[in-house]
Amino acid sequence: MSSLAPSSPLSLAGGAGGGPVGGVPQASRSFPPLTPPASGRGIEGRITPAAPLAPLVWFKSGGAAQWLFEPKDVADLSAFLAALDPATPVMALGLGSNMIVRDGGVPGVVIRLGKPFAKVELLDATTLRCGGGASGILVSSTARDAGIGGVEFLRSIPGTVGGFVRMNGGAYGRETKDILVECEVVLRSGERQVLAVEQLGYTYRHSTLPEGCVVVSATFHGHAEDPAVIQAEMDRIAAAREESQPLRSKTGGSTFKNPPGHKAWALIDAAGCRGLRIGDAQVSEKHCNFLLNLGSATSAEIEALGEEVRARVRAHSGVTLEWEIQRVGVEK
Repeated sequence: MSSLAPSSPLSLAGGAGGGPVGGVPQASRSFPPLTPPASGRGIEGRITPAAPLAPLVWFKSGGAAQWLFEPKDVADLSAFLAALDPATPVMALGLGSNMIVRDGGVPGVVIRLGKPFAKVELLDATTLRCGGGASGILVSSTARDAGIGGVEFLRSIPGTVGGFVRMNGGAYGRETKDILVECEVVLRSGERQVLAVEQLGYTYRHSTLPEGCVVVSATFHGHAEDPAVIQAEMDRIAAAREESQPLRSKTGGSTFKNPPGHKAWALIDAAGCRGLRIGDAQVSEKHCNFLLNLGSATSAEIEALGEEVRARVRAHSGVTLEWEIQRVGVEK
């Protein structure tokens, strides 16, 4: 195991500490004043100022959202975004499994889809409509119970339907584009649209979904299959993950995309990065494409470790790794 100190300061000058001001909790650093649409103006969801995001993401690190909005339903989300100043940045948050929230927090509004968006319904013998907040485990289990095959791979992805659709999430040889029929989104303007899979411009871990839109549901299509066969495949996938990935750690899932013709983990291992540390941030010794928070790592340390890995891989193999994990917000 090797360790190193960050080679240069990662903080931004001018960041303000987070403490109560005038009795109101403040976000991790100062942001321009923002007044979101108030409840009672057709807005029924919960609006929270200076909402800590670390408890909501897998790394358990990072700052606060300037505002966190948890809509009651799709109509509520649409009304909220329509009433929100168009200049206000908006970011959707699912399970927070593939995200580094920087220590200075996230300006604008973070939208979190809760239980009202976590439903899965059967449309016909091989088709499911899934809420944007539904987990991969819920979707795959519902499909199994209905005898719908081809959806098993979602069991292995730690995230929600909204994230799968936006990032073309995939594993074990399958991707979201292989099962998606269409999705419903709420645009930043508040307008609701249904987009067919052909309109999403899918490539590896990428879509062309509009900036600031929120995926509120998706329709997935599989094939008829014996539930016992589906369960066996889900068990195989679960066992493979257990054997190869640090599932019980504070992590963010796969850190870097696999470059064409390469496996990211193998490039990282060959560059001598297995076990590499900055503070409490570590490259997993079990799976080199996972970064870990061993206890009290800051998001700055986790991101700096990722950049150090990229630099060492580039120096060793000439390959530039591309981040798969989203890095959001501002430095402290």
